[in-house]
Amino acid sequence: MSKNLTKRTQDYSKWYNELVVKADLAENSSVRGCMVIKPYGYAIWENMQAALDKMFKETGHQNAYFPLFVPKSLFEAEEKNAEGFAKECAVVTHYRLQNDPDRPGKLRVDPDAKLEEELIVRPTSEAIIWSTYKGWIQSYRDLPLLINQWANVVRWEMRTRLFLRTSEFLWQEGHTAHATKSEAIAEARQMQTVYATFAEEFMAMPVIKGVKSDSERFAGAEDTYTIEALMQDGKALQAGTSHFLGQNFAQAFDVKFTTKEGKQEYVWATSWGVSTRLIGGLIMTHSDDFGLVLPPKLAPIQVVIVPIYKGEEELVLLSEKINMIVKTLRSKGISVKYDDRDTLRPGAKFAEYELKGVPVRIAMGSRDLQNNTVEVARRDTLKKENISQDILIDFVVELLEKIQNNLFKSALDFRNNQITEVNSFEEFKNVIENKGGFIAAHWDGTPETEEKIKELTKATIRCIPNDVKEEAGTCVFSGKASAKRVLFAKAY
Repeated sequence: MSKNLTKRTQDYSKWYNELVVKADLAENSSVRGCMVIKPYGYAIWENMQAALDKMFKETGHQNAYFPLFVPKSLFEAEEKNAEGFAKECAVVTHYRLQNDPDRPGKLRVDPDAKLEEELIVRPTSEAIIWSTYKGWIQSYRDLPLLINQWANVVRWEMRTRLFLRTSEFLWQEGHTAHATKSEAIAEARQMQTVYATFAEEFMAMPVIKGVKSDSERFAGAEDTYTIEALMQDGKALQAGTSHFLGQNFAQAFDVKFTTKEGKQEYVWATSWGVSTRLIGGLIMTHSDDFGLVLPPKLAPIQVVIVPIYKGEEELVLLSEKINMIVKTLRSKGISVKYDDRDTLRPGAKFAEYELKGVPVRIAMGSRDLQNNTVEVARRDTLKKENISQDILIDFVVELLEKIQNNLFKSALDFRNNQITEVNSFEEFKNVIENKGGFIAAHWDGTPETEEKIKELTKATIRCIPNDVKEEAGTCVFSGKASAKRVLFAKAY
C-alpha cells in the first residue's frame, strides 16, 4: 500500500493528500469543500477531544451547546467580527421547498417561505453566545462564566484541503466572561498554555507561543494568543488560538454585571479554539514516505499483533497465546488489535499498519511459540527486534513512551534547525525561497511593512513570541528602529 505514496521530496502537497485518503482518514464529499471523516480519522479526533476535554474541565470549564444558526442582526452586532467573517458566511434565506411545476419530480425553493430574518450558519459562535449570556449574567456572583462547546462551523472556503481547510469543520470553542480585564487576560493566556501542553505532550508537536500582530489577530479581539507549529515542508501551521476580546462583545450585546460595590459594568471576555486541522498538523509533523506516523497517546491502535501461521491448527495455538497478551496489554490501558484475518497475508498486513501509523507491531509465528519469543517493530524508526515473551508487556509499555518522546525530540530538533535569524531583506528572501521555516527578523511594527513583506514573499508574521528578548535593531524591510524580533513564515 505505502509504496504507492508520492515521496514528500517530490511533491509534499500531493503526498499529504494521498496519505489522508489511503490511510483511511477522510475523503472529499459530494458537497463542495466538505469532507467525510472516516472511522480511523474520527478515532484520532475522539482521542484529541477526550484529552482536551479533560484539560478544559480541570481548568474549571463546563460544556454547553448553542444553536447552529445566528440571526443576521445578532451577527452584525459586533461590527469587526461581522466584517471579518462576512465573505465566508453561508446564509439561510428560506425554510421550505415545494414541487417544481415546471420540472416534474424536482423541487424548488418555496418563494412564500422566505425567512423574516436571514440566518447565518455559524462561522464562529460569539454572537449567539453573547446574546445568550445577557440573560445569564446579572451580578459579580455569576462570574467568571467558563463555557466550552464542541461543535461544527461553516466557513465557505474557496480553496480547500482535507483537514487543513474545509468549508465545514469540527472544533471546540471556549467563551468566557470575567469581572476584570486582568482576569480575562489571564484566562486567554492560560488556554494558550493548555493548547501548547496538549500539542507537545499528546501530539508530540513542538509549538511556539506568541501573540499575533494587529493585522493577523481574530476579528473583534484586542489580542490573539497563538501556538505556531512547523511542518516538514518548512511551512507554519497555526495550531490553536486564544483571544482576549476586551469588552467589545459585552458592549455589542449589552452584557453588564453589578459589582460588589453596586456599580454596573460591562464584563470582560475571551474565546479560544482548536479544530480538526490539528489532524493535518499531526500528519505533517511526523509522517514519512511509508505512511502515517502517529504518537502513541493519540493513536487509535497503539499495538497491533499479527499471527504468522500455516493452517488452522497453528492459528488456534497462536491465538490462545496472543489473546492472553491482548488481555494483559489492555489491562495496562493500551489499545490493541489482534489481526487474525485470513484474507490478507502477513506482509500485506504489515504494510497496512505501517501506512496507518500504528506505533508498535508484534508478529508471532509457530517458531516464536516454541522459542518463547516475539518480533517487535516500532513505527517511528522502523526497527525490529526479537525479545522474550516473558518481558513483552513491560517492554511494550516502555516502548510506547520511548516512541512518544522520540517523536517529540525529532520534531523539536527539526523545528529548532529551521529557525533562522536574518538582518537584511536579501537574507530574508533567500531563506524563504531556499530553506523555509521560521525567520526571526526585526520588524518596525507597522501594518504597511507587514503587508509589503507578505506581498513580496508570501511570508506572514506568525507571532511575536512570548519569550522574545528585547534587542535593539532595524527592520529588515524599512530600516526603521525595532526593539525585538518576530517570527515570519509561509503558512497553511
